[in-house]
Amino acid sequence: MPVEFKDYYATLGIARDATDDDIKKAFRKLARQYHPDVAKDKKTAEEKFKEINEANEVLSDPVKRRKFDELGANWQEDAGSQPPPGYEQRGSRAQDGRRGQEYHFTGTGFSDFFEQYFGGGRRYGFQSGGRDFAGEPGPEERQGGDVEGEILVTLDEAVHGTMREVSLKTVNPRTGAAETHSFQVRIPAGAMEGRRIRVPGKGEPGEGGAPAGDLYLRVRFASHPDFRARGADLYYDVDLAPWEAVLGTTIVAPSFEGPIKIRIPPATNHGTRLRIRGHGLPDGRNGGRGDLYVVANIEVPPQLTEKETRLWEELSRTSKFNPREQP
Repeated sequence: MPVEFKDYYATLGIARDATDDDIKKAFRKLARQYHPDVAKDKKTAEEKFKEINEANEVLSDPVKRRKFDELGANWQEDAGSQPPPGYEQRGSRAQDGRRGQEYHFTGTGFSDFFEQYFGGGRRYGFQSGGRDFAGEPGPEERQGGDVEGEILVTLDEAVHGTMREVSLKTVNPRTGAAETHSFQVRIPAGAMEGRRIRVPGKGEPGEGGAPAGDLYLRVRFASHPDFRARGADLYYDVDLAPWEAVLGTTIVAPSFEGPIKIRIPPATNHGTRLRIRGHGLPDGRNGGRGDLYVVANIEVPPQLTEKETRLWEELSRTSKFNPREQP
C-alpha cells in the first residue's frame, strides 16, 4: 500500500539548504503557534503540530535528514506517492508472517510516511503455539502475536496524563480485506519516553479459540518549543545579552505550574545551569518530580549603532579581562 510523501522542508517553510539553526528557529516559531501545550485553539492546532513535529524530528537529525534528502530526490523524479523502488519497507506496515497481514495505526501522532521510513520500526513477535484447556499444546490453537508501535506524547500529557483514541487497521494484501478497530488508550501521568504502554488483547488475533496478543505502544515525546526533556528533568534555554550575563538580571521562565521568576546572578557564563527543584516531569516514584534547569545562552548583538560601538570600544580599552589568559 503506497504512502503519501511528506515534504518536510515545505512543512517548516524553509529551503532545502537550511542550516541547523534555521531548522530550530522555524520549528520553534511554528510550535509556539500550534503546539497543543501552548496553542489557544488546541483542537485545530493538534493536526498541524503533528506535521511540524514530524518534520523537525527528521530534519533536525543528520542521519534522518540525509535519508530524507535521498528519498525526496527519488520521489520527485518518480513524481508520485509511490515509494522508490527497492527502498526498505519498515515501520507502520509490519506483516504477519503467517497470514500476510499488515497493521496500520492512526491516532498515535505519526504519519504512515514517517513510521515507514524514519520510525524506530515495530517488532511483531508471534507465539510459537497455543495451549488447550489442559495446559498442553493444542493442534490448531495458537495465541496471537504482540504488536508494537510508537505513540507521540506531549510533555503536558506526560505531566497530567490523558486518554487517547487509537485505531488499528488490519489489511490482508492478498485479498485487500481491511478491518479497523478503535479503542481508548490511557497515557498515565509520569509516562517517560521509551516506556511501553500495554493494551491487552489488541494485538494479532489468536487461532482456534486462543487469546489475541497484546498491543504495546512505546512513548515518544513530542518536541516542545521551550523545553528539552532528559528523563524526568526539563531544560530551558534562556537567551541573555552580554551585559545581563555580566551584571545579573531577573528573567521569567515557563513551567507547567506557571511562569517562574528566576534571578540570574552576576558573572553568569554561557552554559551555566540554574536548578529549580521539583518543576520537571513526574518521575513515577512516590509522586516525585524531576527538576527544571535554566541554561544560560549568551547572545551577541548582530548589529551595533555608532554609540554602542563607541561604548564597546571604551569597555575594551578599560577592562583588563582577557579570557585567553585565565587560569
